[in-house]
Amino acid sequence: MKGKPLTMLAVGEVILELPQGEYYLAQAAPVLKSGDVVIGQGEVAFTSRGVSTYVDMFPSPGCPPGNMGALATAGFNVITLAGNHIWDMGAPGIEDTIEGLRSYGIAAVGAGMNIDEARRPLILERDGTRFGFLNYNCVGTMGHWATQGKPGCAYVHVIAHYETNGGNLGGPPAIYTFADPRSLQAMVEDVQNLRPLCDILTVVFHKGISHTTDIAMYDHQVSYAAIDAGADLILGHHAQILKGVEQYKGKFIFHDIGRFVTATKGLTEKQVKEMRSLAAPNLSGSASLQQDPARNLTMIAKFVIENRKISRVGFLPCMINAERQAEVLKNDERGQRVFDFMDKATRSSGLNTHYEWKGDEILVRGDKT
Repeated sequence: MKGKPLTMLAVGEVILELPQGEYYLAQAAPVLKSGDVVIGQGEVAFTSRGVSTYVDMFPSPGCPPGNMGALATAGFNVITLAGNHIWDMGAPGIEDTIEGLRSYGIAAVGAGMNIDEARRPLILERDGTRFGFLNYNCVGTMGHWATQGKPGCAYVHVIAHYETNGGNLGGPPAIYTFADPRSLQAMVEDVQNLRPLCDILTVVFHKGISHTTDIAMYDHQVSYAAIDAGADLILGHHAQILKGVEQYKGKFIFHDIGRFVTATKGLTEKQVKEMRSLAAPNLSGSASLQQDPARNLTMIAKFVIENRKISRVGFLPCMINAERQAEVLKNDERGQRVFDFMDKATRSSGLNTHYEWKGDEILVRGDKT
């Protein structure tokens, strides 16, 4: 006898530094609470213990621990933690976040008090279907990484190589990015070990070039390696902008599902200006945060599971409003802006998917080539 279809929903970065975290999730909460498995990226630690270890360009102080309750109220039951800000409040931040989420009935993956904990998979069961999750950070400094003796996040070490054209010294270089073989192999082994223990295996990467829809070489490399090892689905975030969706060997790669809620006072006016300057349109003409509507567009990725397999892939278009809330849109003029942006981002990156409306949901289809 077939069971009822299950729904897995996923969003990108959630930062709840400001008080009354429920307010910032209120617009999306009714939809999120409809999911059987609901995933979000915990970009910043939840802690009141002030141990600042800022190692990135833009510091991220800890979010109030009580705001973890807002995640539970909104329907989240999985929070990924591997990212380039999880170590900003040091070991207390990681410990308080994992223990606090657990107290609210939310499972965490991707960070821990040592590398073994950070790489440990998460398995949830819903109506006999087992959902497995792994989570890795590919960006930021090594200071965020967990080791045998240090808390931090699971990671894939990405290396950049800049090659100049001998006839144009001083001009823009060709940029090659690729994963360090040892850390890539560790991720592959994690996926292979998890594969027989679950039905739906999702690997979540914190990755990508910020503020542009461009996709780096390593974005493909790490995603393909995870699928080759047995993953069913790849979810990406970090770039603070939506990116295209790719199909590889029948599996889907959401290269970036966008930032979702950024309720923070951590950025000074100077830093905001710096971020805007970084987001200037590049020479390739790809979309950037400076180009409206990209700045405020996001999504709730949606996956329907039947008979222990993903049977439908899509997303609900969303827009971040002036109150920093993520609003779920409909099949109207505003929703079409998200559709059009995703279509342009996908085609400009040469990816092999397309989109179509089904009611107020946007379905993702693999191109028939």
